[in-house]
Amino acid sequence: MTVGSDISRYPNTPRPTCRGYLHKRTQSAILKGWRKRWFVLKHNGYLQYYKHKKDEGKCRPLEVTKLEGAEIGVDTSLGKPFVFKCIPQNGNRIFYFCATSNQEMKRWLEAMDKAVHP
Repeated sequence: MTVGSDISRYPNTPRPTCRGYLHKRTQSAILKGWRKRWFVLKHNGYLQYYKHKKDEGKCRPLEVTKLEGAEIGVDTSLGKPFVFKCIPQNGNRIFYFCATSNQEMKRWLEAMDKAVHP
């Protein structure tokens, strides 16, 4: 049983397809750079993230994005290894993510690809 998430309260809820820390590129008017965030890709194809792992199931996610129909792929334009991007179908934002290894990046890309093409 997982403590601190909706899984413990709702045992019949399917486990998320993928979860873990990724660095997300921040490009607001004030902040620029990479922020480490806890990401959860749900079975329903929604990607949500939290400031910390412990926030999952206790706090509302900082953002929730539907991946169905999104464009995802490796990105080399930022000159940083293990970077991939996601452009949701509504197209009004581009998310840049950075994994800690090539294996971790592939794990996320495979899971996201399944959510993009359910």
